Amino acid sequence: MEDLGSVVLLVVWLTLVIVIIAGVWNTFVKAGEPGWAIIIPIYNIIVLLRIAGKPLWWILLMFIPVVNIIVAVMVAIAVAENFGKGVGFGIGLAFLGPIFYAILGFGDARYQGVRRA
Repeated sequence: MEDLGSVVLLVVWLTLVIVIIAGVWNTFVKAGEPGWAIIIPIYNIIVLLRIAGKPLWWILLMFIPVVNIIVAVMVAIAVAENFGKGVGFGIGLAFLGPIFYAILGFGDARYQGVRRA
């Protein structure tokens, strides 16, 4: 019975990973970026910064503890605004990303272009 529980847990986990990847993939495609970029570490952050309209050097800030949390929230809010969503949605992207990127990727939101901060 332990093996069945492990298999069920693995299937649930893999399903969640696929939904998360698909949601962010669709979000990237809506913004005119390659969807496959989500599966490439570091490059996915570069693409997200482009979608948010933030400078490329901000990637360095993502490697500084505590600062990275603040920067991630700022980037998420910028991404939300570039898709016509509000600050609340951006905070949702930052802290509940799997849910909110799925909403953004599969919903009717359209990329409205980069707004420079």
